[in-house]
Amino acid sequence: MEPLRIGVLGCAGIARRRMLPAFRACPGTELVAVASRDARRARETAAEAGCEAVHGYAALLARTDVDAVYVPLPAALHERWVRAALTAGKHVLGEKPLTTDPRATAELAARATAAGLALRENVMFVHHTQHAAVLRLVTDGAIGEVRAFRAAFAVPRRPDDDIRHDPRLGGGALWDTGVYPVRAALHVLGADLDVLGAALVRGGPGRSVDVAGTALLRTPTGVGAHLTFGLDHGYRSMYEIWGSAGSLTVEQAFTPPAGLPPRVRLERSEGVREIALPADDQVLRTVAEFADAARSGAPLEPVAMRQAVLLHRIRATASVH
Repeated sequence: MEPLRIGVLGCAGIARRRMLPAFRACPGTELVAVASRDARRARETAAEAGCEAVHGYAALLARTDVDAVYVPLPAALHERWVRAALTAGKHVLGEKPLTTDPRATAELAARATAAGLALRENVMFVHHTQHAAVLRLVTDGAIGEVRAFRAAFAVPRRPDDDIRHDPRLGGGALWDTGVYPVRAALHVLGADLDVLGAALVRGGPGRSVDVAGTALLRTPTGVGAHLTFGLDHGYRSMYEIWGSAGSLTVEQAFTPPAGLPPRVRLERSEGVREIALPADDQVLRTVAEFADAARSGAPLEPVAMRQAVLLHRIRATASVH
């Protein structure tokens, strides 16, 4: 089976640190080229990754030796270049959020399906095997009936000129770190969630973007999900499932290093148990899944569309401080 030939639109940090090495390491993919509007940056990144440099995104999309593209551009640019890639007949793995508008996400999903092209959103943590293990514990009754869920993902403040502080580029905590707890809630509690309330806190240079936020969601049966996210915090990456007979806590939930064996804390009335799980490479698993999706022309996963709707509702209903 021939590998999926990958081109990359942009030289973002996540592309250089995590995705380019994974495209090279995955047996199902071949990294062909990386493009930038800055020719020098394209050359430097391509030299590091061992692939060709391309000046300009359109030039990469015109290449016949590229089957699929990865789009790690700022959030506000995702819609334009995902659409351009689909129009060029390429499968697409887009960074999260796929767009900042659920209507645009739905339109891109429909376009990809009509063309028989795979469209994926790069939410990597769901591919780590620790989360399937946690759900098996819940299904097996380890904590009784689920009563509540909480999740948090926040990172320390970046420099003032970081793109996360630029509203024109889709900056802000909701789009950057808020995606993680929302997706975790969907992963654990299912798609039928609604937003009860939310709050966003403005900050950064000129108080131009949201740098912190909270949201309260619930299922039709009343199970609540309390979500926290931010860009100006001590690092936190976790979720907890609280049940009628105990709780499960997952630390290093969203960005665990590939070589780190995760540990899940199970608390019950008789005591606390640390459950050791195998290390896993969620980045490599994500790339392999994308390659499989491209071979079958798989449509956008419904959970990605539901996530887009919930993020939109959080922003639309949030009180801003």
